[in-house]
Amino acid sequence: MPNDKRFTDRSEPILDRPNMPGYGIQGVGDGSSLIPWSRVSNLLSQARNYWISSTRPDGRPHAAPVWGVWIEETFFFGTGIRSQKERNIKKNSWLVVHLESGDEVVMLEGPVERVTDARLFARINQAYGVKYDWRPFEEVEGDMPEDPFYALRPQLAYAWLEVDFPGSATRYRF
Repeated sequence: MPNDKRFTDRSEPILDRPNMPGYGIQGVGDGSSLIPWSRVSNLLSQARNYWISSTRPDGRPHAAPVWGVWIEETFFFGTGIRSQKERNIKKNSWLVVHLESGDEVVMLEGPVERVTDARLFARINQAYGVKYDWRPFEEVEGDMPEDPFYALRPQLAYAWLEVDFPGSATRYRF
Protein backbone atom coordinates (compact mmCIF):
# COMPACT_ATOMS: atom_id res chain seq x y z
CA MET A 1 0.00 0.00 0.00
CA PRO A 2 1.24 3.48 -0.67
CA ASN A 3 2.89 4.41 2.63
CA ASP A 4 -0.29 3.90 4.65
CA LYS A 5 0.92 2.36 7.91
CA ARG A 6 -2.63 1.30 8.83
CA PHE A 7 -2.44 -1.33 6.12
CA THR A 8 1.27 -2.25 5.99
CA ASP A 9 2.36 -2.59 9.63
CA ARG A 10 1.25 -6.21 10.05
CA SER A 11 3.19 -8.94 11.71
CA GLU A 12 2.41 -12.60 11.23
CA PRO A 13 -0.59 -13.67 13.31
CA ILE A 14 -0.31 -15.84 16.39
CA LEU A 15 -1.62 -19.32 15.53
CA ASP A 16 -3.34 -21.60 18.01
CA ARG A 17 -6.45 -23.73 18.35
CA PRO A 18 -9.89 -22.12 18.71
CA ASN A 19 -11.79 -22.66 21.95
CA MET A 20 -14.73 -24.83 20.85
CA PRO A 21 -15.83 -27.01 23.78
CA GLY A 22 -17.58 -30.21 22.75
CA TYR A 23 -16.12 -30.35 19.23
CA GLY A 24 -13.07 -32.50 20.01
CA ILE A 25 -10.55 -29.90 18.91
CA GLN A 26 -7.11 -31.47 19.22
CA GLY A 27 -4.04 -29.92 20.80
CA VAL A 28 -1.65 -27.76 18.81
CA GLY A 29 0.76 -30.69 18.33
CA ASP A 30 -2.01 -33.19 17.47
CA GLY A 31 -4.05 -33.80 14.34
CA SER A 32 -3.00 -32.82 10.85
CA SER A 33 -1.54 -29.50 12.06
CA LEU A 34 -2.29 -25.82 12.25
CA ILE A 35 -3.00 -24.30 8.85
CA PRO A 36 -0.28 -21.80 7.89
CA TRP A 37 -1.43 -18.21 7.43
CA SER A 38 0.15 -18.21 3.96
CA ARG A 39 -2.41 -20.82 2.85
CA VAL A 40 -5.29 -18.79 4.26
CA SER A 41 -3.99 -15.62 2.63
CA ASN A 42 -3.74 -17.45 -0.70
CA LEU A 43 -7.35 -18.70 -0.42
CA LEU A 44 -8.53 -15.17 0.36
CA SER A 45 -6.64 -13.81 -2.64
CA GLN A 46 -8.03 -16.40 -5.05
CA ALA A 47 -11.67 -16.35 -3.92
CA ARG A 48 -14.21 -14.85 -6.30
CA ASN A 49 -17.09 -14.34 -3.89
CA TYR A 50 -17.09 -13.51 -0.18
CA TRP A 51 -19.93 -13.51 2.32
CA ILE A 52 -20.04 -10.64 4.77
CA SER A 53 -22.13 -10.71 7.91
CA SER A 54 -23.05 -7.53 9.71
CA THR A 55 -25.51 -6.52 12.40
CA ARG A 56 -28.58 -4.43 11.65
CA PRO A 57 -29.20 -1.41 13.89
CA ASP A 58 -31.94 -3.37 15.70
CA GLY A 59 -29.52 -6.25 16.42
CA ARG A 60 -30.69 -8.72 13.76
CA PRO A 61 -28.01 -10.38 11.63
CA HIS A 62 -27.55 -9.67 7.94
CA ALA A 63 -25.46 -11.66 5.44
CA ALA A 64 -24.74 -10.86 1.80
CA PRO A 65 -22.29 -11.97 -0.90
CA VAL A 66 -19.85 -9.39 -2.25
CA TRP A 67 -16.94 -9.15 -4.62
CA GLY A 68 -13.69 -8.10 -3.04
CA VAL A 69 -9.93 -8.16 -3.23
CA TRP A 70 -7.30 -9.28 -0.73
CA ILE A 71 -4.31 -6.95 -0.88
CA GLU A 72 -1.44 -7.08 1.62
CA GLU A 73 -3.43 -8.89 4.31
CA THR A 74 -6.42 -6.54 4.02
CA PHE A 75 -9.85 -7.30 2.53
CA PHE A 76 -11.37 -4.53 0.38
CA PHE A 77 -14.97 -4.43 -0.82
CA GLY A 78 -17.60 -1.92 -1.82
CA THR A 79 -21.29 -1.49 -1.16
CA GLY A 80 -24.07 0.81 -2.23
CA ILE A 81 -24.51 4.05 -0.30
CA ARG A 82 -28.13 3.11 0.49
CA SER A 83 -27.62 -0.63 0.99
CA GLN A 84 -28.46 -2.55 4.13
CA LYS A 85 -24.75 -3.33 4.53
CA GLU A 86 -23.93 0.38 4.56
CA ARG A 87 -26.65 1.17 7.11
CA ASN A 88 -25.33 -1.65 9.31
CA ILE A 89 -21.69 -0.54 9.05
CA LYS A 90 -22.64 3.00 10.06
CA LYS A 91 -24.01 1.63 13.35
CA ASN A 92 -21.46 -1.15 13.96
CA SER A 93 -18.25 -1.40 11.94
CA TRP A 94 -17.47 -5.00 12.95
CA LEU A 95 -17.99 -7.66 10.27
CA VAL A 96 -17.41 -11.33 9.66
CA VAL A 97 -16.11 -12.25 6.20
CA HIS A 98 -16.46 -15.89 5.15
CA LEU A 99 -15.39 -17.68 2.00
CA GLU A 100 -18.01 -19.77 0.21
CA SER A 101 -16.50 -23.18 0.95
CA GLY A 102 -17.60 -25.32 3.86
CA ASP A 103 -14.84 -27.79 2.99
CA GLU A 104 -11.94 -25.35 3.24
CA VAL A 105 -13.24 -22.81 5.74
CA VAL A 106 -11.84 -19.30 6.17
CA MET A 107 -13.49 -16.64 8.35
CA LEU A 108 -12.24 -13.17 9.24
CA GLU A 109 -13.48 -10.90 12.03
CA GLY A 110 -12.74 -7.23 12.51
CA PRO A 111 -13.84 -3.64 12.09
CA VAL A 112 -13.92 -1.96 8.69
CA GLU A 113 -12.61 1.47 7.77
CA ARG A 114 -13.82 3.49 4.83
CA VAL A 115 -11.16 3.89 2.14
CA THR A 116 -10.44 7.55 1.42
CA ASP A 117 -6.96 7.54 -0.16
CA ALA A 118 -7.03 8.15 -3.96
CA ARG A 119 -3.79 6.15 -4.40
CA LEU A 120 -5.41 3.22 -2.62
CA PHE A 121 -8.48 3.51 -4.87
CA ALA A 122 -6.17 3.16 -7.86
CA ARG A 123 -4.65 0.01 -6.39
CA ILE A 124 -8.06 -1.50 -5.61
CA ASN A 125 -9.36 -0.53 -9.06
CA GLN A 126 -6.44 -2.31 -10.72
CA ALA A 127 -6.96 -5.46 -8.60
CA TYR A 128 -10.70 -5.53 -9.41
CA GLY A 129 -9.89 -5.14 -13.11
CA VAL A 130 -7.60 -8.16 -13.07
CA LYS A 131 -9.93 -10.29 -10.97
CA TYR A 132 -13.39 -9.37 -12.29
CA ASP A 133 -12.70 -7.55 -15.56
CA TRP A 134 -14.45 -4.56 -13.98
CA ARG A 135 -13.02 -1.39 -12.51
CA PRO A 136 -15.27 0.20 -9.88
CA PHE A 137 -13.57 3.60 -9.95
CA GLU A 138 -13.33 4.34 -13.68
CA GLU A 139 -16.15 6.87 -13.55
CA VAL A 140 -15.29 8.44 -10.20
CA GLU A 141 -14.99 12.19 -10.26
CA GLY A 142 -12.66 13.65 -7.65
CA ASP A 143 -11.09 11.54 -4.93
CA MET A 144 -14.13 9.82 -3.41
CA PRO A 145 -16.67 7.56 -5.07
CA GLU A 146 -20.28 8.03 -3.96
CA ASP A 147 -20.59 4.36 -3.02
CA PRO A 148 -18.25 3.51 -0.15
CA PHE A 149 -15.36 1.08 -0.27
CA TYR A 150 -14.13 -0.50 2.94
CA ALA A 151 -11.00 -2.15 4.27
CA LEU A 152 -11.11 -4.94 6.83
CA ARG A 153 -7.87 -5.80 8.60
CA PRO A 154 -8.68 -8.94 10.55
CA GLN A 155 -8.40 -8.95 14.32
CA LEU A 156 -9.22 -12.67 14.41
CA ALA A 157 -9.42 -15.33 11.74
CA TYR A 158 -10.36 -19.00 11.70
CA ALA A 159 -9.67 -21.77 9.21
CA TRP A 160 -10.13 -25.53 9.02
CA LEU A 161 -10.46 -28.39 6.62
CA GLU A 162 -13.77 -30.22 6.81
CA VAL A 163 -12.04 -33.59 6.30
CA ASP A 164 -10.05 -33.06 9.53
CA PHE A 165 -11.92 -30.39 11.46
CA PRO A 166 -10.67 -31.38 14.96
CA GLY A 167 -7.08 -31.69 13.76
CA SER A 168 -6.87 -28.67 11.46
CA ALA A 169 -8.98 -26.01 13.20
CA THR A 170 -6.77 -22.96 13.54
CA ARG A 171 -7.28 -19.54 15.13
CA TYR A 172 -5.20 -16.54 14.03
CA ARG A 173 -4.85 -13.59 16.38
CA PHE A 174 -3.45 -10.29 15.15
